[in-house]
Amino acid sequence: MKNLIYGLMCLLAISGTVGCGSSETQSDTTTAIDAQHAGGQEAVVDDVSQKDIVKIAVGSADHTTLVAALKQAEYVDDISNAGPFTVFAPTNEAFAKVPKETLDDLMKDENRLALQNILEYHVAVGVYRQDYLNDGQTVGMANGQNVTIHLNGDKLMVNEVNVVATIPASNGLIYVVDGVLLPPAK
Repeated sequence: MKNLIYGLMCLLAISGTVGCGSSETQSDTTTAIDAQHAGGQEAVVDDVSQKDIVKIAVGSADHTTLVAALKQAEYVDDISNAGPFTVFAPTNEAFAKVPKETLDDLMKDENRLALQNILEYHVAVGVYRQDYLNDGQTVGMANGQNVTIHLNGDKLMVNEVNVVATIPASNGLIYVVDGVLLPPAK
């Protein structure tokens, strides 16, 4: 009878209503669950499925500045979400064209809103595949402003910036660009 009661108590412990055994084990389990849920979508470990936009950027040696900017702007979770998104992703070389002082200034905590505005000008909600774009077409960006698409044969540009590669992601599409898109002054 004593074993039956202990077994029922353990069953209740598994369902989370009564403790059974050491509290250290329950604490370890809670900590593991908390750690698993910390960070949102970007914290999910999945080596089988197609990578999302952030995981692709993180894995790219050419996009370390973009990843640092996404972290500073606190947008890693947002761009890791289901989307779909079209992201115009500047390379490190593209960011190198921005004066170092300007880039350093944007990466300061007090300028987070300005950095967010610039990053949002690189993101469109929806997937805009090149074969569905037209020369002169405007696309609304996440910051509420528009970019203009330019097509010349197979050459794709956004505003005056060249698209140098296209990468499909699980939550959208990445256009790698050779310049940083700067939103027009409001």
